[in-house]
Amino acid sequence: MLDAADRRIIHALQVDGRASFSRLASVLGISEQTVARRWRRLREDGVIRVLGLPSPDRVEPHWFVRVRVQPAAAGAVGEALARRTDVSWVSITSGGSEITFATRPRTDRQRDALLLARLPRTVQVIDLHAFSVLHDWVGGPHEWTDFPDPLTAEQIAALQPVRRATPDAVRAEPEDEPLLEALAVDGRLGWAQLAAVTGWSETRVARRVEALRGAGVLYFDLEIAVELLDRPVEALLWLSVEPADLDRVGEALARAPESAYTAVLTGPANLVVAVVARDNADLYRFITDRVGRLPVRSMETSPVLRRVKQAGSRLDGPRLTEPDRAPTRGR
Repeated sequence: MLDAADRRIIHALQVDGRASFSRLASVLGISEQTVARRWRRLREDGVIRVLGLPSPDRVEPHWFVRVRVQPAAAGAVGEALARRTDVSWVSITSGGSEITFATRPRTDRQRDALLLARLPRTVQVIDLHAFSVLHDWVGGPHEWTDFPDPLTAEQIAALQPVRRATPDAVRAEPEDEPLLEALAVDGRLGWAQLAAVTGWSETRVARRVEALRGAGVLYFDLEIAVELLDRPVEALLWLSVEPADLDRVGEALARAPESAYTAVLTGPANLVVAVVARDNADLYRFITDRVGRLPVRSMETSPVLRRVKQAGSRLDGPRLTEPDRAPTRGR
């Protein structure tokens, strides 16, 4: 069972996934040794992991795909998709007859090979619909925060990463690939470990991470097994919203504590919201109280039965190696 201290550490890492143990301890009023011990347990038990990810608006276009399959084949098709490096997450939804996944192909050829060739020719696939992501809300106030005992506004402010001004022209370069690949697996790797991966000095690594983060090219996301936080009910809401209302509705739902992800899509359902709830009654209240008060034309609900892959990591994959203690420099 997770206690209040565990939940405070989780919430703090949502604010800054690379905050040092000493900084977390100072803000939360817990000893540094306790923070470090609990972090390792939470990570090793698969409750949380920190990932360094490219900001959606700064990378190649990405896609939401809904694949209707023979129910008996959902597990096998989902696992096959999860093994692909261009697929970031996979969920089995709608009674086991549908797979929803997100893909970020590097080239048009890679996109077409998956969406126009491989999947349509798979005998278990009945049909598929692919939607381009035009905009999504990630990080900061758009994180899932439905804790029973959230941090105070003062604690959140104290944990906000301090970023030095960085030119907007900063972008990810080919030489950054090893760095970004390592952070996508473990966002709390220390400078020494990242230096070993890239072949750079620790100073250069720290400076480059700071520059990418400051320019909004890189952000740190906390992946949470919310079912272990007594939030076992998940659903994808496919909403149809008037274009003039999209930004207002999307922002409102993205800031809702129960919302884990919100994005604007092409297609008849132009807004998707991933919701995490305590039970079906909680989900019902979200739909009626939050969605129902907004100018939404129509809605479809897809219950999530099982997550196969999330934020680029297979949920049944090997545990991550223990990272170095994250430094406080440049925060």
